[in-house]
Amino acid sequence: MANVNRVVVSGNLTRDPELRQLAGGNSVCKLRIAVNTRKKDRDSNQWSDHPNYFDVTVWGAQGENVAKYLQKGSPLLIDGRLEWREWQAQDGTNRQAVEIIAENTQFMGSREGGGGGGGERPADEFAPAGSAPMPTSASIADDDDIPF
Repeated sequence: MANVNRVVVSGNLTRDPELRQLAGGNSVCKLRIAVNTRKKDRDSNQWSDHPNYFDVTVWGAQGENVAKYLQKGSPLLIDGRLEWREWQAQDGTNRQAVEIIAENTQFMGSREGGGGGGGERPADEFAPAGSAPMPTSASIADDDDIPF
């Protein structure tokens, strides 16, 4: 049986993307995304949203586009894989984390607020990581019924 490591999440950025250029010339963009889980309270019979927070790494041109077009609060769909890593902190303690390595991203929604021009963000049509997304002028529908 083959191992499968695939995750798809849709949520909103909790902070502005952080883009860095590595010594070898490659770009890496770090994100944090909030993804809500709806839960029903047994006692009150009411639904409520509970956020889950995930660290995300986006490499290459795809990461550059995320940093260029998105900001805190922007909705984003991520298709990728989970990666576990461990390291030793400066204080000598062992640390570990699970993060999402984005293989494909798709921008959702349209640019909000802001001065002049407005316009729409290009959609990344699930281009492979490292390839430049294909901008489109197609309208992207607002998802008012999504619980976040």
